[in-house]
Amino acid sequence: MKRGVIMIYRAINGLIRHAIEADLITNDDIFVVRNQLMDILKLTDWNDKEPLTGNIEELLEPLIDYAVKAGIIEDSSVQRDLFDTRVMGVFTPMPREVNAAFQRKYSASPSAATEWYYAFSKSLNYVRAERIAKDLKWTYESEYGTLDITINRSKPEKDPRDIAAAKLQKKSTYPQCQLCVENMGFAGHQTHPARQNLRPVKLNINSQDWFMQYSPYGYYNEHCIVFNKQHIPMTINAQVFNKLFDFVEQFPHYFIGSNADLPIVGGSILTHEHFQGGNYNFAMAKAPIERTFLLKNYMNVSAGIVKWPMSVIRLSSKNRKALAAACADILSKWRTYTDEVVGIFAETDGILHNTITPIARATSSGFECDLVLRNNITTKERPLGVFHPNLTLHHIKKENIGLIEVMGLAVLPARLADELTLLKGAMLSGKEIATDDKIASHAIWASEILKKYSDFNADNAMEIIRYEVGRVFEQVLEDAGVFKRDKQGKEAFARFVEQLG
Repeated sequence: MKRGVIMIYRAINGLIRHAIEADLITNDDIFVVRNQLMDILKLTDWNDKEPLTGNIEELLEPLIDYAVKAGIIEDSSVQRDLFDTRVMGVFTPMPREVNAAFQRKYSASPSAATEWYYAFSKSLNYVRAERIAKDLKWTYESEYGTLDITINRSKPEKDPRDIAAAKLQKKSTYPQCQLCVENMGFAGHQTHPARQNLRPVKLNINSQDWFMQYSPYGYYNEHCIVFNKQHIPMTINAQVFNKLFDFVEQFPHYFIGSNADLPIVGGSILTHEHFQGGNYNFAMAKAPIERTFLLKNYMNVSAGIVKWPMSVIRLSSKNRKALAAACADILSKWRTYTDEVVGIFAETDGILHNTITPIARATSSGFECDLVLRNNITTKERPLGVFHPNLTLHHIKKENIGLIEVMGLAVLPARLADELTLLKGAMLSGKEIATDDKIASHAIWASEILKKYSDFNADNAMEIIRYEVGRVFEQVLEDAGVFKRDKQGKEAFARFVEQLG
């Protein structure tokens, strides 16, 4: 018997053992799932071999490699992901079973339910924990607290074969987007990820049907996505606060937040109402109030300006209804607020620019909500946004600043993983950086670093580079703040707060 065939039997048995240990199946299910896997792999005979051991990726890899060699799939990143998700779909319970299990755990405690559901999602490889572990992560001690820096290396890059195949893929509007509930169990195709191993759990939010699932490539602990059953656009209005508070009331150990609802300052999917949350304490949540103020119409609501590079108002109260009303009132006033002195315009040529990024938490004394003021105005000089990273920072961060980064976690592009390593080598060797296309964009920045650190050497080079990346992210957040941290900006922020009373 060929070694490759023996390996496939071992891998199947290893995967079955993994599923049993993770409580996905029982011993009673072995023959059914084995036969389904044999069908997927086009195996006609069986040989019971010692189970392969390893993590979920190590167990799946031999199956994927076998499928490539057998001509079942092409050897591309998209096809491999479509196939391994199809394999894990064999072990995935029906939605009714998952919802029932979640509710049983929830009856013990909300945290028991989410801990179980997160472990369940990892065991099915929906949350790709092994890939997430490849992300580069470090911290930066800023004036505002400890910022988290990440370079995303977990999402696979499409190779030329995938790009070519995507052009040939028949266009489809089903599911309408990657957040639609119809994704559960969906086989996927060249331009839409497979979701046979996805089982969102049902929630009741603001008397509507919502669902929760985890991000396949989460940026922090238990990074969840909470989405409306209906495919409706993101809208930041008075009702959003009731929805956020509904969630944290049900899951007080999680925070929940919404991206803004306008391009440039909003999230990547504005067509489907959704929030992001999880079991993580961001730097912004720990940032102190640097100035309190009164809301005369809401005397049972505490209010203050947060010491943060972006412009944040924090409200808190035991009275959820009053807190939601106060948040809605500030949102309404901000929507129409203009301060030409600091370049804030509520609208130009009929286009609205002001919105907020709201983040809610349950506290020991009630509820808390941070309102991050946003404005998406552009100019000829700043076509990507006035309140957006300036041009000198684009070599590190050019993309939009969304909810996660607002709270103090940098999500930096995968290209930096290689670029910073190459840059380190060039800086140590004295190589002309500006002539190397791969790192030329960092040339000015690198020169400034070398001038700043006379002791730059092989032992401290990457530590210094990472520290300076953190400084860039701090500047990115300051650029995104509508009221700057200088005297003029603080006075302007005070003017807005004064008219809230």
